[in-house]
Amino acid sequence: MNGGCYLVAWATLCLVGGWATSWHVGRPFTAVWNVPTARCQTHFGQPLLLEPFGIVHNQAQRFRGQNITIFYKNQFGLYPYLGPRGVLHHGGIPQAVPLHKHLALVTSQISGLMHKGFRGLAVLDWEEWHPLWNRNWGPRRIYRKASWAWAQQRWPDLPHKLQGFEARATFEGAARALMEGTLQLAQALRPRGLWGFYRFPLCRSPWRGRHNYTGKCQMADKASNDRLRWLWEASTALFPSIYLPPGLPQVYRKSYARHRLEEASRVARFGHPHPLPVMAYTRLTHLGSGRFLSQNDLIQTIGVSVALGVEGVVLWGDLSFSSSGEQCKLLQSYLSNILGPYLSNVTKAAQACSQQLCHGNGRCARQEPNNDDVFLHLEPASAVGAPREDPDKWTHFRCLCYPGWAGTACKVPVPGTE
Repeated sequence: MNGGCYLVAWATLCLVGGWATSWHVGRPFTAVWNVPTARCQTHFGQPLLLEPFGIVHNQAQRFRGQNITIFYKNQFGLYPYLGPRGVLHHGGIPQAVPLHKHLALVTSQISGLMHKGFRGLAVLDWEEWHPLWNRNWGPRRIYRKASWAWAQQRWPDLPHKLQGFEARATFEGAARALMEGTLQLAQALRPRGLWGFYRFPLCRSPWRGRHNYTGKCQMADKASNDRLRWLWEASTALFPSIYLPPGLPQVYRKSYARHRLEEASRVARFGHPHPLPVMAYTRLTHLGSGRFLSQNDLIQTIGVSVALGVEGVVLWGDLSFSSSGEQCKLLQSYLSNILGPYLSNVTKAAQACSQQLCHGNGRCARQEPNNDDVFLHLEPASAVGAPREDPDKWTHFRCLCYPGWAGTACKVPVPGTE
């Protein structure tokens, strides 16, 4: 994000000029641990060994810390949502939230929870409603109904149709003010952090009952993401989800993840001199089953991410992974035998390609993104120690230069950049 000042409700906030600098700069690929596994050490005396595999984590593997902090709906400001049986939390809808009170609370929470020099990932997980009116369908339709009722109370004399217009306009305006204002304030307070919303941008690609599945995002999703330009401009990182849906056939998985990542890379260019970092959220287990991802699953999620040149992945898990000593043992076994070795392989492959093809000034990405058979993998012998790969191995890749570098091989310094 460029430097500048923004008027946010009750204060003028000035952001530090230039780009946030963090541990991701100069690293072609980074895996970040977002699993609350501190209990494995403190309660069961079974520490998880992450360092041998180059996994970035918080001190003592806490869920919040210097490298990644995630805020859920009830943990940050006055995020409004409707609970079970219609219970209103903070007014229930964005229009009902006093923005100045929300931002004041966010200021206090950031000051209390995040060190002034914070340089990690800062993820806001607000999933109850979508900021665009038409995207609140299915279970989220209750936010449209609540907004309509709010408009009827506020403008009882308006015709029904105009009340509906006001409901939509005020919902979208308040949702934008809440999300955009929160990001701008957060960046003013912790300018070195990488701030963004989990799951965004959205990319739906229904597959059930389809014989010609491509994985492409629906056009309605792309149109909505275009309308959310303000959100991408206010963010300093993107955190799309590449969680594999239950039952998704193996043959569809690579294209499923690829199109989600390509959509994130597309909107990452909106309003920024250099594309935003993309950190894809992926799970350790399959949704609904608790079964660990196989190596083939890792290739179709993490492997696709590396091959497309995204900055990294966030490995997510919940408290169940540290609920008992036995669970900690199972997780360590999975980490030692499957997940860790694969992460080491792709991380070293990304480093080797960066050095040999991009002179260490960029990361590698497929020349043809839709070539689902091309991956950044090292042969087992090279993966053990320092990479010694034939430069011809990278013929299917191109360079994505880091800020400050240009050219097909990232050898040309860009004047005026840090």
